[in-house]
Amino acid sequence: MTRYLLLAALAVAAVAAPFFVYPILLMTILCFMVFASSFNLLLGYAGLLCFGHAMFFGTGAYIGGWLMKEGGLSIELAFAATTLAMAALGWVVGLISARRGGIQFAMITLAISQFVYFLLLRAPFTHGEDGLQRIPRSDLFGVIDVSSNLSLYYLILAISVAAIWFFYRIVHSPFGEVLRAIRDNEGRVESLGFVPERFKIVALTLSAGLAGLAGAMKASVYQIATLHDLSFHVSGTIIFMALLGGLGTMAGPMVGAALIVMLNDHLAQFGEWALIIQGVVFLAVILFFRRGLVGELQAFVRRRAARSAA
Repeated sequence: MTRYLLLAALAVAAVAAPFFVYPILLMTILCFMVFASSFNLLLGYAGLLCFGHAMFFGTGAYIGGWLMKEGGLSIELAFAATTLAMAALGWVVGLISARRGGIQFAMITLAISQFVYFLLLRAPFTHGEDGLQRIPRSDLFGVIDVSSNLSLYYLILAISVAAIWFFYRIVHSPFGEVLRAIRDNEGRVESLGFVPERFKIVALTLSAGLAGLAGAMKASVYQIATLHDLSFHVSGTIIFMALLGGLGTMAGPMVGAALIVMLNDHLAQFGEWALIIQGVVFLAVILFFRRGLVGELQAFVRRRAARSAA
């Protein structure tokens, strides 16, 4: 009952939020929540550190923006096509890198992301360093106008909720249990007759699809796609978000994403000092909250429950 009441309160808050908070900020938080959840599927549940996860996010922004601007697709078809395209890219990356683990996997994904970065830099449809600008907010199903920030917010909210529900179903399925087993002891999983590489490829495919969806949503929010979305800085930021909230938890990376986006928004006026403050926060989390904020909170609740039971 407590869980349902909490979900109901969150639903009411999400519906009412754009009347009190700038909708662009709220939509940015939602986009990065989906992006952080996609990264959490890899590192938090499968134990795969992807140093180039921004390539799915940034490429998804370009593809989604191009489909809406040049392809003339409605916004829902552009999002769906982008998700499938990034899932295909994730499958290809998985075929190349899934046989490796640890730092080797991280370096391979970083190298591929740099290749994708320079490929898009030279591609004519991206307009190089100028980026893909003036991306239209095409009508939903071809008839529903989502050009205003308020109407687009509710669309982004609905898609984000569906994406997070999909992520929840993945990690609470037998497939998710196998991913956790691979993270904890890959050799043991292989001895039981499973092929870990296949599960890693599927995990990377699903994660890339969610990241591409987040990128397409961000492109529709800001109506621009730039090379910055593919940069290593964005990959590092998403790692920071996941660590801040708590890897391997359902809500942790989403909480971390919301905190970092709001922190960046409030610290933008301080210029370079914002990076220093972020560094201090990161060090504090590493030193004092090794499980992340949500992870430490869950551990505290478990300890209290154990004391009560004793």
